[in-house]
Amino acid sequence: MGWLIDLLPLDYTDAVVVVGATLLGLTAGALGVFAVLRERSLVGDALAHAALPGVCIAFLATGAKDASTLLVGAAFAGLVGALLMVGIERTSRIRPDAAIGVVLSSFFSLGIVLLTYIASTDNANQAGLEKYLFGQAAGLLERDLVVMAALAVCSLTLVTLAFRPLKTTLFDPSFAGSVGLPVRVLEVLMTMLLVVAVIVGLRTVGAILMVAMLVAPAVAARQLVHRLSLVIPVAALIGAAVGVTGALISSRGELPTGPVIVLVAVGFVVLCVLAAPHRGVLWRARKLRAARRRTLAESVLVDLETAIHAGPPPTAVELAQASGRPARALRAALRDLDRAGMLARDGDRLYLSEPGAAAAHAVLERRELWSAWLEHGWRLELPDAREPDPTDLRASLGDEYADRLSALAAGGR
Repeated sequence: MGWLIDLLPLDYTDAVVVVGATLLGLTAGALGVFAVLRERSLVGDALAHAALPGVCIAFLATGAKDASTLLVGAAFAGLVGALLMVGIERTSRIRPDAAIGVVLSSFFSLGIVLLTYIASTDNANQAGLEKYLFGQAAGLLERDLVVMAALAVCSLTLVTLAFRPLKTTLFDPSFAGSVGLPVRVLEVLMTMLLVVAVIVGLRTVGAILMVAMLVAPAVAARQLVHRLSLVIPVAALIGAAVGVTGALISSRGELPTGPVIVLVAVGFVVLCVLAAPHRGVLWRARKLRAARRRTLAESVLVDLETAIHAGPPPTAVELAQASGRPARALRAALRDLDRAGMLARDGDRLYLSEPGAAAAHAVLERRELWSAWLEHGWRLELPDAREPDPTDLRASLGDEYADRLSALAAGGR
């Protein structure tokens, strides 16, 4: 990894931290997707907490604070915790969330007890083990990066090779079992991938904050794309970007790296939830507002058409009195219609332009067709289960069935 560190325009320590944060983001972002989409986000939290006693037991067994040895202990404890969760869930009446809580609390309590015991011993090597709680990115070494990179490459390669069976098991385990896929093995494999992600991030963000790196990139990616084949790489890229950004901010501000990375991740999730195209809160609010304005304008268009046929063209005041709409809403709708070129004026009197008259007739036709659907739609005997669209029923049904529906309504009258 030395060549990569040398390429970065940073001092050695900062470069190591940035590379480590990037590897963490890539791995946790991609593998965390399986936890989020399985609705098992807290499994990652339980596995991260379960890794702590593994670190302590590895230290007690070897007496040395070797990072590779401690990570092996963390991996073993994480696997034991994962198997316990699965076993408790499937061999008892305990629900999955309760099984996660049992494993998380018991393993983490054991880890704290072991940490306290180790701190009371005379072994000078025990200093710094508590950093596995909150992470210590500044303590990363090149050999740690090599281990992290190897784990990342192996896990992501496995996901790529087993993508189709993993996808099938993830979304429809019953179907996966019916076609002969080893569902339980694949579910255990997904959990083991989470263990790998936890091991990669344990030194950087720690056991307590690791769940954020598993969940946040996946949640953000889910707001941006829809297909699993895109969610995984996008989550990995988001995780890498979050890791690099958080590492640089913490370096410049002399702040703890793990918490800063997590805060950046949470901030990006909030941004995606608010502003993501098609799914963001602000996007949906804008779309809903536009739909309401369009509906109001169409209703005023029909009111004006009705008023013109009933007597002389109305003024805005007369139209408001006849329709019973608030004056402010009516003014906004008239302004939108005027901008669209659907209104003509003769002093204070309002007329429909040629495009306005055509639009009013189209709205009336859609309303009549929808009323006909509600009354006679059951008589059409459609060849498939179509979902009718109230705003454009003709496009939903097709011209043939729309004309047949109009004929049924005319015959009923």
